Amino acid sequence: QVQLVESGGGLVQPGGSLTLSCTASGTISSINAMRWYRQAPGKERELVAAITSGHSTNYADSVKGRFTISRDNALNTVYLQMNSLKPEDTAVYYCNAVGYASNYTVYDAWGQGTQVTVSS
Repeated sequence: QVQLVESGGGLVQPGGSLTLSCTASGTISSINAMRWYRQAPGKERELVAAITSGHSTNYADSVKGRFTISRDNALNTVYLQMNSLKPEDTAVYYCNAVGYASNYTVYDAWGQGTQVTVSS
């Protein structure tokens, strides 16, 4: 079983910055893609950013140039550096990881979510 624990959310003023972290633990053989999603009230969950084990990245158009995803494979951790935050970035942010467990079954794990609120 694979667990994801997120941290780093909070309240920030428009134009400010936050860094989210997500660490995977459990019976992990490999972690392929790691992703950040977000869900605002009344809206569907959307992909914000993704990174492969080889550190290839992609971003939603709405966050390009402002957010940076990175990962530390040795720590099984993915980060989301968020700069120039806007009120429309307010949402619950979820971490997702896909890979192989130690018994070589595929897992698709989710974190519990962390609230990011951008407001003056």
